[in-house]
Amino acid sequence: MELESSYEIGRTAEFIESNNFRRVALQFPDELLKESVRVVSALRASLNNKEEVGLFLMADTAYGSCCVDEVGASHVEADCVVHYGHTCLSPTTKLPALFVFGKAPITVSDCANKLSHYAQPSGKPVLIPTLSCSGGSECKREVQFANVMCSVMNPSKDPQLSNDIVGAADGLTSSNSFGTVSGNVYRIGGLVWELPEGRKMEDYLLFWIGSNNSAFANIVLTYSGCEIVRYDASECSMVTDLSQQRRILKRRYYLMEKAKDANIVAILVGTLGVAGYLNMIHQMKELITAAGKKVYTLVMGRPNPAKLANFPECDIFIYVSCAQTALLDSKEYLAPVITPFEAMLAFSRGSQWTGAYVMEFRDLINSSPVDSRNQSEEARFSFIQGGYVEEFDREGNDADEGKEGALALANATEKALQLRDNPNSIAKRMAKSGAEFLAARSYQGLDIHYDTSLPGPYLMGRSGRAAGYQDEKSMQEKLE
Repeated sequence: MELESSYEIGRTAEFIESNNFRRVALQFPDELLKESVRVVSALRASLNNKEEVGLFLMADTAYGSCCVDEVGASHVEADCVVHYGHTCLSPTTKLPALFVFGKAPITVSDCANKLSHYAQPSGKPVLIPTLSCSGGSECKREVQFANVMCSVMNPSKDPQLSNDIVGAADGLTSSNSFGTVSGNVYRIGGLVWELPEGRKMEDYLLFWIGSNNSAFANIVLTYSGCEIVRYDASECSMVTDLSQQRRILKRRYYLMEKAKDANIVAILVGTLGVAGYLNMIHQMKELITAAGKKVYTLVMGRPNPAKLANFPECDIFIYVSCAQTALLDSKEYLAPVITPFEAMLAFSRGSQWTGAYVMEFRDLINSSPVDSRNQSEEARFSFIQGGYVEEFDREGNDADEGKEGALALANATEKALQLRDNPNSIAKRMAKSGAEFLAARSYQGLDIHYDTSLPGPYLMGRSGRAAGYQDEKSMQEKLE
């Protein structure tokens, strides 16, 4: 019964049968893989062991496990995906999805008592953006609860911009409404709540129930102007000191200043299923090009320091992914990793950061049209270098783009070699493209000689095993 309740076996089987799905992909995060065999067996029994229904277990997703892995599901030609565990509820583009959130234990009386004791002196209304509850009206003070946006998601009609959601709590339905704010309706990380008229978020005490995870970091960054406390249900403790989390904002501002001085920018594709990711990549390319910088696009799954170290020419990386995986702690990386929102602030001349923070890249699509004519030609003051710097000539970059590929590479290589020969040069830091960076390196890989078209001589290798090749003496022969 506990397995049936936690993994909603009956509801999942009804979802499969009512939609007549024949190939179902079951996506488990790493921490739930130990239960996957039991879940599949129970689900198979609930489906009366129908042979025409195929269940395919998916694990080790290429990107964040909180997103629906449509790429992995397409490998088995699945009709739908059943996603287990924590999710960001990012809209899908091709496949319908059923979300099974699971259940975590909590001591309700202890949580309510500590919340009441903390909130009593301030007199502020309380907003709990972590769970839905029908008993809010019975509380002595005003308590507002968030609802889960949906439990069943249909793919978007426009794979890049919109989504259709069904099964939302309290009858809420949404289409292309994953924005953080829409009137008095607030949405973040799959949660939705509506404030009374005349109220704003700063008026509320945000009470988060759960662990210190990426979802909580999104709340702290997005609503930095609110008073926020966290209740750790696993330890039955109240955490009121959020100085470490708020310090993240200071570091993000520092990374934005680092991005302004970047010459070579790489866009990291962190998702292939979240609706709108292609639009965001194209918008980032236009923004970076208009800022007079060189841009490259990289697809490598989950990034780590070792992977990104293979691209030392890149001064900054922009990570296009869902909101709950977008913030990477890049202290161990050779180059910083920033979000699309931070990139828009860094590469749009004259933009000022008001302290507001946007995690969802879908909220940024077409929000700031790029016009290269508005880019200032004046020198910019760099807080990192401590002086004024001049941006690269955009017209020169555009001219290089219009040339033949081989000619452009030759010109870049010649210029880079001249810079390298100059003992006072800082060619690596001033490289405008990957070609110039490669030409300025002391090691450029194996040299290929084209002086002859004849193949080189070949030698016969050894035969046998590594423990004793045929041309080696045996141990007995060596002793003799």
